Amino acid sequence: MSNSLQTELAKHKGVEIHGNSLRITFMWRRMRCRETLGLPVTKANIRHAAQLRAAVLHDIKMGTFDYARHFPESKHAANFSSARNERLKSLAERYQALKAVDITPDTESRYATALNVCLELLGPERLASVLLPEDIQKLRVDLIEERATSTVNHYLAAFAGFLAWCESNGYSRAGLAAACSRFEMSDREPDPLTQEEFDALIAKGCLHQVDSAAITLAVYTGLRPGELCALACEDIDLEAGTLQVQRAITSRGTFKLPKTGKPRTVMLFPPAVEACRTLVQLATERKRLDVTVHLTRHETRTDTITPLLTPGTLARKKKVNPWFVPTAWNTKWAAIQKRAEIRPRRPYQTRHTYACWCLTARGNLAFISKQMGHKDFTMLVDVYAKWMDDESPNELQHIWRGIQNQKRKAPILPHKNSDIALSS
Repeated sequence: MSNSLQTELAKHKGVEIHGNSLRITFMWRRMRCRETLGLPVTKANIRHAAQLRAAVLHDIKMGTFDYARHFPESKHAANFSSARNERLKSLAERYQALKAVDITPDTESRYATALNVCLELLGPERLASVLLPEDIQKLRVDLIEERATSTVNHYLAAFAGFLAWCESNGYSRAGLAAACSRFEMSDREPDPLTQEEFDALIAKGCLHQVDSAAITLAVYTGLRPGELCALACEDIDLEAGTLQVQRAITSRGTFKLPKTGKPRTVMLFPPAVEACRTLVQLATERKRLDVTVHLTRHETRTDTITPLLTPGTLARKKKVNPWFVPTAWNTKWAAIQKRAEIRPRRPYQTRHTYACWCLTARGNLAFISKQMGHKDFTMLVDVYAKWMDDESPNELQHIWRGIQNQKRKAPILPHKNSDIALSS
């Protein structure tokens, strides 16, 4: 080989001579790969081989390298490229279609958002087979930079499900889903309203009786915001002093079952009964509407109901949504708090207020849990332990008084030995 060819070859790393032909070398999946190009050794071919190798390295770096596309005649292509070497975007589309049959359209939309964000950060055209746990760890870093921890954990949970599906079907290596570990979150303690703050909300924050009635109902029932906004006049029984929680409304304006998937009956405190009475009276001229409640992905029911709360009561616009959605309720709640000049809280704190007020009044745990729609009262113990502990200094005396009352009411039963003595 002439000196000029040797000089040209020395300029290009990874290009070498193999027999009478040029060959390129590169690292792929942590293995050294060599591919003979079948090109004679000339300056032009050496430069062409260098360009080909650069293109290969670029695709490897971007995660889009397809061995069979670059080297269709290679005997190694079958080892590295197959039907399983598919791109993340196409796999995600198939996964979402399969996942959709088990979830509601609203949940499907949230899943799609989470997957799309993760795919954009990883690269939607990357091959699933080349992903490493390190890539997922880098994804976690990128996600947490500009997002709330709760949001990131939702994204990671959704993406972990997708990666587990990829692993089980052989599209990717094992261990990727496990790398989607969620970030630890500090437990947010409930921040209930004080009686003084509640009074300020009613007296200063609410400009109309519909607002004061709605806030009173929220605080004295502990309904979730979506449940409160989805209430209908038909759900209220003023004579019995109860209301039925049969549906909730989402931020997209669709109706679904309450969080536990089951309706529940809430027994009303006197302030809640009066609030309901006011709201029902204000709704007498409203039209009944047909709403579709999603029970499952494939099952719905139609409720013909009258909105108990509606933005149209105080709205300046002629055309408004007949139902409050949680985001609109958030806006109203924020304005009421601002006028009341109290520390701002999320609307969900009205639910916490109900729980804490009931617990500090020594309410029965099972009863409070049923009222709030919990599966059992362990949630109360976990979330509201502080409010239970606040009563612990007086709890012994409270229990002892109860025991003494039971003793006075219970009949005195003779002991078995006494029976024997009497009979003898």
